[in-house]
Amino acid sequence: MSNSPTAPGLWHRLLDVLRCPLCDGPLAPPHGVPESFSTLRGVKSLGCAAGHSFDVARQGYLSLLTGSANTANADNAAMVTARTLFLDAGHYEPLARALADTVAGLCPADGTVMDAGAGTGYYLAAVLDALPEAVGLGLDASKFALRRAAGAHPRAGAATGDIWKPLPVVSGAADAVINVFAPRNGPEFRRVLRPEGALVVVTPTARHLGELPASLGMLSVDAAKEDRLHRTLSGHFRQERTDVVERRATMTDQDVRDLILMGPSAHHLGAEEVHRSVASLDTPLPVTVSFLVSVYRPL
Repeated sequence: MSNSPTAPGLWHRLLDVLRCPLCDGPLAPPHGVPESFSTLRGVKSLGCAAGHSFDVARQGYLSLLTGSANTANADNAAMVTARTLFLDAGHYEPLARALADTVAGLCPADGTVMDAGAGTGYYLAAVLDALPEAVGLGLDASKFALRRAAGAHPRAGAATGDIWKPLPVVSGAADAVINVFAPRNGPEFRRVLRPEGALVVVTPTARHLGELPASLGMLSVDAAKEDRLHRTLSGHFRQERTDVVERRATMTDQDVRDLILMGPSAHHLGAEEVHRSVASLDTPLPVTVSFLVSVYRPL
C-alpha cells in the first residue's frame, strides 16, 4: 500500500474541501494552485477572492481560527506530549484498528475523511492506512496538537478549527467524519457529509479505566454521556450500529501519568500532584480500556 499523495496532490484535493471561514469562498495560495500541490511547506498563506488571508504555520498546518474562536479547553503543549507518549505505548492501538476497519467499510477507497477534533492525528492516520487512496483533513483547536497532526500521515492535512462553530469545510464534501473523544456538532457534521456518507463516533463506556482509583483525580465517564450523544445528533442522524471495543491493558506508572496528563483532568491537576498520586499505585496495573464505536447515517 502506498501512502504517497496521488495526483493531483494532497492539498490540491483538500482545497476543494476547504472554504474561507469568514465568507465561505474557496481558498488558494497567493499565486495560484500548482498542478501537483502536495504540501503547504514553503507556502506562507492561503486566501480567498474577498481578500481574507490565513497563515500557514511552519509545521505545515493551516490556521483557520477566527478571532471569536474559543480555545480555552484546547490541548496545551504538555498535554500533547503526554498524549503522544501514551498513544505510542500502544494501549489504544486496538481502538485505532477497529475504527479504521469500520471507516474502511463505509468510505470509498479514494474518499475524503474529516477528523473533527483530530488531536495529534493518531486515529486519522490509522484510518488513512486502511483507505489506500483517500485523503484526510484533521481539524482541531490546539495548535500544539496540529503541529503533530500535520505530519501524522502523508495523505493527511491539518487545520485549526472550532468544532462548535461553522466548520471551514464545503457542504457535502466528506465521505466520512470521525469524532474520537471530541465535541460533537450535529448540524455541522450533517452539513459537511455527503448524503450517503457516515459519521463514526468513539466514546468511552462506563467500564473504561474502571480499575484506576478516584484518588487520581481523573474525570469519570458521565453516565448520561450516551444520552447526550443521541440528543446532540438526533434530528440530523440515525444510529446504524454500535460496536464495543474492549481489552485489558497493563500500564506502568509512566503510562498512568501520561494518561492523566493527556486528558481534560490536566486542566486542573498539576504534574507534581499527578506524580505523587501515581507513586502510590501498585504498578504495573491491569486496566480495562473500553469504547463504543458508533456509526451514524445522515437523515
